Amino acid sequence: MKILIITGPPYSGKGTQCEILKNLLNYKHISTGDRCRLEKEQGTEIGKELSKYEKKGDLVPDQIMKTLFSQILDENRSEEGIILDGYPRTIPQMDDLLTLVSEKGLSIEKVIDIEVPKEELLLRAKKRAETSNREDDKDPETHLKRIRIFEETTKPAIAYMKTKLEVATFDGMGSIEEITARITASI
Repeated sequence: MKILIITGPPYSGKGTQCEILKNLLNYKHISTGDRCRLEKEQGTEIGKELSKYEKKGDLVPDQIMKTLFSQILDENRSEEGIILDGYPRTIPQMDDLLTLVSEKGLSIEKVIDIEVPKEELLLRAKKRAETSNREDDKDPETHLKRIRIFEETTKPAIAYMKTKLEVATFDGMGSIEEITARITASI
C-alpha cells in the first residue's frame, strides 16, 4: 500500500483535491475529519475522546490520533494506496506516523502541500459556511482559530516533514482544474 499525504491550511482545497486524486490514482481518501466524525457517531472509545476536544475546536492529543491511525493503516492494507487528508498536523504526529509506517513495513510516497494566503482562506471559510451542514463551519471565530492553530502547529510540522520526506508545495490559488493539473504533473 502506498501512502500520499495532502497538507495545507484549513479551506485550502485539500478535500477537493483528495477526491479528484483518489479517482485518478485509484487510492482511498482518508479524511481525518470524516473518520473522526464517524468514530463519534458510532460511539467508539476513540469517538468519545474525540468529542471532548472537537467541541472546543481544539486539536486532539497526538496519542489518540496515533491509535486511530494505527487502526486506519491496518484496515487499509489491501488498498493500492491511501491519501491522508488532515494528518499529520503536528511534529509529534509526524514522528508517530513515521514510526507506525516503519513498524508496519510501509512507506510514504510523497507529501503534497497546498499553500493559500490567509485572506483567501477566510473568504473560502465564509463561502463554505453558507453551504455546509456542519455546525463547526458556521462560526467565524472557529475559522480564525483553525487558521491560527494551523500557523502555530501544522506549518512547523510541514517544515519538519521537508527534512524527512519528499514534499512538493503547490500554489492553491486558481481554479480546481488548474490546481489539480499542477499536482498531477508532479506525481
